[in-house]
Amino acid sequence: MPRRTGCLFACLALSGSSGCAERSRGEVAPAERAAAAHASAERAAAAHASAERAAAAHASAERAAAAHASAGLDAARRLALAAPTGAGALDREIQALSRRLERAPGGPDLWSALGHAWIRKARASGDPSLYRNAGACADVALALAEDHRAALNLRGLVLLHDQRLAEARDAAEQVLSRDGGDVVALGTLSDASLELGLFQAAAEAAQRMVDLRPGLPSYARAARLRWLQGDAAGARQLFHLARRAGHPREPEALAWALAQAAMVSWHEGDYEAADRGFAQALAAQGEYAPALAGRARVALARGAWGRAVELLERASRRSPDAEIAWLLGDARAAAGDPAGAAEAYASVVASGRRADRRTLALYYATKGLERDEAVRLAAAERAVRGDIYTEDACAWALYRAGELTEARAASDRALALGTRDARLLYHAGAIRIALGDRKEGERLVRAALDLNPRFDMTGAAEAERILARRRGPRGPAR
Repeated sequence: MPRRTGCLFACLALSGSSGCAERSRGEVAPAERAAAAHASAERAAAAHASAERAAAAHASAERAAAAHASAGLDAARRLALAAPTGAGALDREIQALSRRLERAPGGPDLWSALGHAWIRKARASGDPSLYRNAGACADVALALAEDHRAALNLRGLVLLHDQRLAEARDAAEQVLSRDGGDVVALGTLSDASLELGLFQAAAEAAQRMVDLRPGLPSYARAARLRWLQGDAAGARQLFHLARRAGHPREPEALAWALAQAAMVSWHEGDYEAADRGFAQALAAQGEYAPALAGRARVALARGAWGRAVELLERASRRSPDAEIAWLLGDARAAAGDPAGAAEAYASVVASGRRADRRTLALYYATKGLERDEAVRLAAAERAVRGDIYTEDACAWALYRAGELTEARAASDRALALGTRDARLLYHAGAIRIALGDRKEGERLVRAALDLNPRFDMTGAAEAERILARRRGPRGPAR
């Protein structure tokens, strides 16, 4: 019987064709086996080619990622080694460290030291952009040693400044998992926990700092926590210990502690003591923006509008943040400069949108502006930051928007620690009055004015109007 070839291809092309039924098993089996083997070989070759393409693509992606990482590290090195502006001791320290790193490849210790110098420069100058230089140093150091302790601490401080609070807490806990006595990590953990609304965790970390290394950083944190709990006397004692533990070689840290202590006096309405404390902070660190703003608060309380404007303009040049701009707007308005006030208030909005949603939300709510936007900003901040001052901003924004039940709940959370802050007390009182609890509301408003009668130009004036029919004129500012 002659071989038949035509049907084979027809069968391969159209499997199941009726024409194949006439062939015997013996006739077609060898051809089918050969075809199957050929198909199997083709599939194997295709799979091999696919695997090779995947491997090539993976290698290409790895090369691209490595090139991107290398470019990123090159950019980080350039930023870390940028020349500082100024000619002070910190500038000289940064320059010396940079020269060492430019002459020879440095290890993570040297890059971390440079980053910490940038942070001290940022704090002393009030220039938040310098934290980017510090962050670049952390990037380079961690590329050299991913678990380097000083570099992780440096990154934690940068994350804390950037309000990436959960990440800052995680960085601190990563360090503490290997060394539970690292006081820098404990400080970051305490600060991040406080901003996240985890007061107990913040207090425990601060207590461990005091136990392990009593000094300015630990005493000052403990003092702040005591004040938040309503213990002004205890806070003053701890700030006194912090001041005594300060070192002349760290003037910014001492100025910070002195300014914080002066704010306790400000909140208590003792303007004379507050002014002395802010002056001491300026003696420790010239043109220190928080101390300039603090003295301006005192000047506003005393009705010295021109003096307040001059101090706040100096502070704004050093640290153009939203809170200082708000105070400057109030001071210029009181001094009869509406155009200057409008310019400063515009800076509040620009600065707040860029980096400080909470202050912007509180500004809008205090001034009765952009009520829906104030609620949105406060809620967005509350999603990542749960401390009492964020709760207060939420409460006041909700109050202005007429959401009184929600405002009361947020205000209750803001008062949970017993903090003696007149603004918190006034907000809580006004919200209760709006809800019909006039007796308790007026008690809280009166407590706010008794504590600090000039706590805020807008808020204090509103509080006075609420109580105008029930009390005589107030005495002069203390």
